[in-house]
Amino acid sequence: MAISTNRQMLVETEWVEANLDRPDIRVLDVDEDTEAYGRAHLPGALGIHWRNDLQDPLRRDFVGPAAFAALMDRLGIGNDTLVVLYGGNNNWFAAYAYWYFKFYGHGPVKLMDGGRKKWELEKRRLTSGAAETTATAGYRVGSVANEIRALRRRVEEEVVGHPEVGLVDVRSPEEYRGELLAPPHLPQEQAQKPGHIPGARNIPWAKAVNPETGAFLPPEELRALYEGQGITPDREIVAYCRIGERSAHTWFVLHELLAYPRVRNYDGSWTEWGSLVGAPIER
Repeated sequence: MAISTNRQMLVETEWVEANLDRPDIRVLDVDEDTEAYGRAHLPGALGIHWRNDLQDPLRRDFVGPAAFAALMDRLGIGNDTLVVLYGGNNNWFAAYAYWYFKFYGHGPVKLMDGGRKKWELEKRRLTSGAAETTATAGYRVGSVANEIRALRRRVEEEVVGHPEVGLVDVRSPEEYRGELLAPPHLPQEQAQKPGHIPGARNIPWAKAVNPETGAFLPPEELRALYEGQGITPDREIVAYCRIGERSAHTWFVLHELLAYPRVRNYDGSWTEWGSLVGAPIER
């Protein structure tokens, strides 16, 4: 089945640099390294802390619609503001934030291809001074896109044991095989048991980018990467990782770049599944 690509979800570093001063655009820095913004960031960019700003302070969940709207008001983002997201580690958490914006129905949002890495390689302008913005009021959350999220019950009842659904484990091969519970630099955030969800194909998220530049691979290479393992656009696809951030990156590739029509991010991911009593596990 032939599929199209949608590169309109990306903006190039050249375009971002040329449009940094536009009042109708807000550039947001979202990084795994939450101290990176303070060291250097794009001029005028505001920083988002992926845990403090995007995660519920009490429950294992992301912030609700009211909190998301309050965050947008604090950042001076209106419903028509074009949001451009970027970060380190090949846009790992920037793609996670992009998924949030889409979940809450914010229309004009794009990812800067290559993220911080490509920007720095091209020796473009950086600053360490905190950007200022004027808070606004009245942001309204759009229609919640539940169709791009998979919750645990759906995975249990409609994914595991259903070969017509493509399940993608985007973690490292070591995590997939059960040799590691978490990436070595994040040992405190892990499940009770190692392994993977039965039936999942292991396609690590980082295979979708050029390791030299951090930019996404060409469309034909992306298609070959996923279709070569049976992850085809005629199927519903569910991606997962450890806490949902790497799988949001894969969701972006499949749903936004390759235009797969039915892709969900299981953000409960392995920290949830690997701690469930009685959940099936493969190694």
